[in-house]
Amino acid sequence: METKVITAHVPVSLAEKVDLLSNRLERSKAWVVKQALSAWIDNEEERHRLTLEALADVDEKNVIDHQAVQAWADSLTTDKPLSTPR
Repeated sequence: METKVITAHVPVSLAEKVDLLSNRLERSKAWVVKQALSAWIDNEEERHRLTLEALADVDEKNVIDHQAVQAWADSLTTDKPLSTPR
C-alpha cells in the first residue's frame, strides 16, 4: 500500500494521550493516529450521508410536524404517553 506522510501540530495534552495509548496497546503512535483518523473520517462520511438523506426527506415533504413531536415528547412524562409520531 502506498502511503503519504501528513504532519499536524496537536496540543501537547493530545500528543501525551497518543503516547500513553500507544504504550498501553503496544502499538506505534502512527498506528494509533491512523486508527483515530480513519474512525473520524468514517464518522464524518456517515454524518454527511445522513444529512443528505435528511435533506432529501425534507425536499420530499417527508417530515413530522413540530407540534406533533412536541406533544409526543411532553406526553412521555405522563401516565399515558402518545404513540411515536409518524
